[in-house]
Parts: sequence; structure tokens; C-alpha cells
Amino acid sequence: MFVCMASHKSAEPNTPVVMLDFAEREALLEEAPETYYLKEHDLTYPCVLVRLSSASADALEDLVRSAHRFLAGLARKGRRAGASFATSDRSRTH
Repeated sequence: MFVCMASHKSAEPNTPVVMLDFAEREALLEEAPETYYLKEHDLTYPCVLVRLSSASADALEDLVRSAHRFLAGLARKGRRAGASFATSDRSRTH
């Protein structure tokens, strides 16, 4: 899953969480803090929270594509290493 609705109680209502690498996340947070944010719970996860009310359709499309590329890259790395993809992280709640 590369995009889902945030379920942690610290997130604002109706907030999607999008999986991204940490560098891209930091760039988004710096570029548009009114749109992208984090809560303490999310600091160690490669993700960003999105305020839909201030995100454009084009920005959301780019974000979803970036998330897909990020997770596809992790899956390829996992297959090369012979490991299953993110099995220990699937049970975590965002």
C-alpha cells in the first residue's frame, strides 16, 4: 500500500498518508508546510501526511506516482536480497 487514510489519532481528519523516501518528504515539508505535515508518530516512517484542502490535483497525482516509484524500488531491492517486502512494517498503524 503506498497511499491510505491516516488512522493514528494524532493525524488531522481526512488525511491521507503517502509513503515516500525521507529526502523527498523533507523537500515537500520545506516547500509546502501548509499542505504536507508530520506528527511525532510519523517521524520514523518514510511517509508524509497531506492536507487535501490545500493540495492541488496535479500535486496529488505527482505524489501518488512518487509513492509508487518509491515502493516499487523497495520491492525490487527486497527481491534481489531474497527477502520478503516490508513484512515487519505491514502491521504498523499510521
